[in-house]
Amino acid sequence: MAKKALIFGIAGQDGSYLSEYLLSLGYEVYGTIRRNSTPENQECRIGHLPITTMYADLTDTHSIQNAMRQVMPDEIYNLAAQSHVRISFDIPQYTTQVNAHGVINLLDSMRFICPDAKFYQASSSEMFGSSVDADHYQRETTPMHPVSPYGSAKLYAYNVCRVYRKSYGLKVYNGILFNHESPRRGSNFVTNKVVKGLVRVAKGLDDHIELGNLTSYRDWGHSYDYVRAMHLIMQQEPCDMVVATGETRSVLDMVYYVRDRLGILGKDCIRINDRLKRPNELDYLCGDATNIKALGWKPTYTFKSMMDEMIKHWQKVYE
Repeated sequence: MAKKALIFGIAGQDGSYLSEYLLSLGYEVYGTIRRNSTPENQECRIGHLPITTMYADLTDTHSIQNAMRQVMPDEIYNLAAQSHVRISFDIPQYTTQVNAHGVINLLDSMRFICPDAKFYQASSSEMFGSSVDADHYQRETTPMHPVSPYGSAKLYAYNVCRVYRKSYGLKVYNGILFNHESPRRGSNFVTNKVVKGLVRVAKGLDDHIELGNLTSYRDWGHSYDYVRAMHLIMQQEPCDMVVATGETRSVLDMVYYVRDRLGILGKDCIRINDRLKRPNELDYLCGDATNIKALGWKPTYTFKSMMDEMIKHWQKVYE
């Protein structure tokens, strides 16, 4: 009998790639989406897939329990979140309700409805915040000192997952994923914002793009590679594991790469908008993925091949 996976937040970037990957492995895939006043956009990343979706929200325990009872899953993936770090400063209470309290709702529902299932929590490199080891990497043992409401809420969820694993014997996993991108990433996130914006400049549709902090360094991978890591983590004994490339670049490095690929190096097309900066900046992230690489995982995308794919996507959009 095929395994059944229930993905909370299936309509996002990671949910779409994970759905495709699990289907390729023979899973039955189910997922939850939040009700949206523009339904045309709700399933734009997953509408082509043979999956079953239902409405649910992490702040609504009844909808969570209804989804679990309908599916009785073997594996649960929690990818649902208020996922924008900068916006978490604008809506800190909502971010906490979804990203922290919502995980309690999931774990308690699972504990009573499908306690034998495996549960994956999408933890984040933002939990490390300003903390970095002496060798300039962040790993499972690095202290965590988040510097945003988003990172703080994710750290709460990370810790409560460990509590429920220890207290109730639940099969709970934390994937501590560093930044991961793709053409399916929302264009209000910096990678797609840079690529989309500079493609528009190259096409003569705009004369500049607005950005915040250009000196932040991030460890960027591809969502396709990282959802494969999620599944691999879930096939182990319950654990917490970093997923990263081990390479870091600044936002400015990314801008220069995209400008070079588009042939617009000579144009002064970047404007700094202080409104786009975070009240408390996180300057540096770089992950040590030794543990998951020991299981056989490795990225198939490089930073350059990922950015090239995103450039081609937006060039096609604006043909």
